[in-house]
Amino acid sequence: MGMSGFFVPARAATPPTIDSTKWAIRWQPTKLVNGSPVMFQVVPPAKLQSLSAKWLEHDVFFSFDPKSKTWYGIGGVSLETKPGTYSLQLNGITARGKDVAFEKRIAIKGAIYPSIAVTVAKQYTEPSPEQLKETAEDKVVKQEIFSRVTAEREWSGNFLPPVNARISDVFGTQRKFNGAVQGRHQGLDFAVPTGTPVAALNSGTVVLARFMFFEGNCVVIDHGQGLMTLYLHFSELKVKEGDRVERGQVIGLSGGTGRASGPHLHIAVRWQGVYLSPAILLSLKLP
Repeated sequence: MGMSGFFVPARAATPPTIDSTKWAIRWQPTKLVNGSPVMFQVVPPAKLQSLSAKWLEHDVFFSFDPKSKTWYGIGGVSLETKPGTYSLQLNGITARGKDVAFEKRIAIKGAIYPSIAVTVAKQYTEPSPEQLKETAEDKVVKQEIFSRVTAEREWSGNFLPPVNARISDVFGTQRKFNGAVQGRHQGLDFAVPTGTPVAALNSGTVVLARFMFFEGNCVVIDHGQGLMTLYLHFSELKVKEGDRVERGQVIGLSGGTGRASGPHLHIAVRWQGVYLSPAILLSLKLP
């Protein structure tokens, strides 16, 4: 009997697969501690339309650099994060529209931070009812500003120091104001006299530029992807809310307004509600 009586069905096309062993994932700094910003660098095993991730219950937004064929995403580790191993959960869409995923486990160590005593005017540790009302109003404004998270990246290249000056206090220091422990220092202080020009660490949009009770005259710049930089205690502001600023642009003159023991510049870095070490951010090599 001939073979003409048999029907051989055509083989279904095999969907494209991605070798999960070929994901290349690096990060800066290579040794993460609580309080550290982190720059993730991902080279997937196939061309992607988009890439995103979950890290410590936060979203990480990635942008693609065609020259290096690398996806870059900024993230952070809060001061409260305990030492351990945590998951970076990557999710992408290939050029053909296929969903792909990959998980990378990353170790976080515990940092050791110093403790200092600071003396300030009594009103900043024992505010009056009127001052408490003012700080409550400030808190509402800050919550609204800090809740802003956009996927678009506004920063470009390395973050640069705002002034050329000696660092007078570091991030993470436990501070005792007038003998009472009141949390940690969540920024970086520069010893500069009143009137020193202060530059934006990187490009972005000014989302806050006004006087506040504790911060004094202050500026907040949104750099996109949930990353913001804060500049406190200015004697004079040189920008207004809504302004687009470039890296290195003068945004104000240093001073000692607000809760300050004397003239200096305090800067801070926030990523999606988490304070991070400015010194580490300034040390990262960024695209």
